[in-house]
Amino acid sequence: MTTAVHSPGATTATTATAASPGLQALQLPIDGMTCASCVMRVEKALKALPGVQRAEVNLATEQAAVAVEPGVSAQALVAAVRKAGYEVGTEQVELGVEGMTCASCVSRVEKALLKMPGVTSASVNLATEKASVEMLSTVPVQALEAAIQKGGYTVKARDTVAPSASASATPAWHWPAWWPVAVAAVLTAPLVAPMLLQVLGIDWMLGGWAQWALATPVQFWLGWRFYRAG
Repeated sequence: MTTAVHSPGATTATTATAASPGLQALQLPIDGMTCASCVMRVEKALKALPGVQRAEVNLATEQAAVAVEPGVSAQALVAAVRKAGYEVGTEQVELGVEGMTCASCVSRVEKALLKMPGVTSASVNLATEKASVEMLSTVPVQALEAAIQKGGYTVKARDTVAPSASASATPAWHWPAWWPVAVAAVLTAPLVAPMLLQVLGIDWMLGGWAQWALATPVQFWLGWRFYRAG
């Protein structure tokens, strides 16, 4: 049996045949972008990967269209986006696997799954005979099963594997993507107000420590991902 869980806030990703021969096109759902600068950072992070021929990010649809050479893994694409400070919507799938007897079997199944286009991670547990796979939502479960069977193992019938606790649990709540902008605006308003009040002839300004207390979280907490993204 297979069970699937969608990441909170994730949209559907799609794969298509790239216009250029020999290239693969992937649509990655990107979470956390708020402005044109975010778009540029995501594009820059993706284009910096070897084998990425094209990367175009749409802020309105929160999608990244990427054309890559064979051998460029979805795992590398997702890692690049996350390193830039953003998130990629993925899907978790659990498969029951029979026929494994040792650590080498576990390694073979994991390698077979990781070779699948669109698979970002794969972890196999010998004791529970289950494989946990993270992937873009366009990867068909049947393709994962075929990869396991090709390695000489059997995928358990879908009605014989109980869903894991994580698969049946209610998805955790996440802060909306716009909240850092809202918090930054509230903290910055008292710093901008004195400049606006001068136009009205009002001479008022916060003390130095108060300005430091308001500016520090905006600069180093809310703005940290921009420093990390470079």
